[in-house]
Amino acid sequence: MMDWLLFGLFLTLMLAGVPIAVAMGLAGVAVVAVADFGMLSLPTNVYTGVAKYPLMAIPVFVIAGLIFERAGVAAGIVRFVSAIVGQRRGSLAIVAVLVAMIMGGISGSGPADSAAVGAVMLPSMLKAGYPRAFTASVIASAGSTGILIPPSIALIIYSLLVPAASVPALFAAGIIPGILVGVALILMAWWLSVRNGFEADVSAARPPFWQSLREAAWGLAAPVIILGGMRSGLFTPTEAAVVAVFYGIFVGTVINRQLGWNDIWKVFVEAAEISSVIMIIIALASVFAWASSTLSTFDRLAQTVLGTGLSETGMLLMIQGLLLVAGMFLDAISIYFIFLPLLVPIAMHFQWDLVWFGVIITMNLALGQFTPPMGVNLMVTCRMAGIGMDSTLRWVLWMVLAMGSTVLLVTFVPELALWLPRHLGYL
Repeated sequence: MMDWLLFGLFLTLMLAGVPIAVAMGLAGVAVVAVADFGMLSLPTNVYTGVAKYPLMAIPVFVIAGLIFERAGVAAGIVRFVSAIVGQRRGSLAIVAVLVAMIMGGISGSGPADSAAVGAVMLPSMLKAGYPRAFTASVIASAGSTGILIPPSIALIIYSLLVPAASVPALFAAGIIPGILVGVALILMAWWLSVRNGFEADVSAARPPFWQSLREAAWGLAAPVIILGGMRSGLFTPTEAAVVAVFYGIFVGTVINRQLGWNDIWKVFVEAAEISSVIMIIIALASVFAWASSTLSTFDRLAQTVLGTGLSETGMLLMIQGLLLVAGMFLDAISIYFIFLPLLVPIAMHFQWDLVWFGVIITMNLALGQFTPPMGVNLMVTCRMAGIGMDSTLRWVLWMVLAMGSTVLLVTFVPELALWLPRHLGYL
């Protein structure tokens, strides 16, 4: 009965338009009250939900991403990538994906990545003749690599909920799948551009390579410093975020000179707002997670699912479909808190590697970030392009197909995710 109350109230509130995090929190509180688990336990669970050392990296990486966006780093990287790609049909679409992959190695956030790349690439692509809907679709899908290529806020949260999977191992495991996703999106964006004759004017001069490399060098060095420092043991992922912030401030104030102290203050304010939303979601979701854990709800659900007799392959495909549908309507953090207590016991039953499993789940969440009707990346780019999300369906579904194929590839070839962390000694 308590299980039905927990999920029934959560679904009712969500369908009534209550924010998902609030719906989870209220459902958890209701079960704690009715089941007499002790209302005084709620403040403790809210506090312990957010008072975890790995979570300190989230607001700091948000600051780092915003600082690099304001410091003009993205524009320099765009010129450098354009110098490599050259001027041809579909070149700007290719540049958009490559820039998003590089910027994702700084921000760790899909929406932040989409916003930063959209601010630079959207005007250029529209000027070159790309349709607004196509441009929004490409940038939104490219931004999804931000939670795969480290540093990834999503992988940090996964490690928090699944302690057996360390942050360094997850970061290393996300690199090759993130690159494969980028390649798949590049090929699809290029094919659609050629097929539809986008960017017909190829007479524009290619930016000079060495000059553009010098301009982009400080931005390109940021992911190297972050990942290299963690690999060498010089600093932890949380400390890496702090290093990234100070490095970004140095680049923005001393090198590019596009950041003033007033700009930095505005970045801190915006980062505080974004981080507060994330932390509130985690805090309220932790109440829901604690209530369901106390009731052993997900243990019973896991046993029920395993009792269906599905094969290992069938179970993998069912989980993929479940996460894809969930990603269309829920944000990544909520999905982690709702589904991980159910999915981790299933993964342990089949003896799946939890690092690989975390990458698979995160890839599905990345796919959901630009899948209508609730893809958050697509919301960002559609708002920037001034169009409705329905107008992107013609294009974004092709990008969903490209990334979905990569998800299945990594699902059935686990070494694509596990080879690098094993090689680096994290597994």
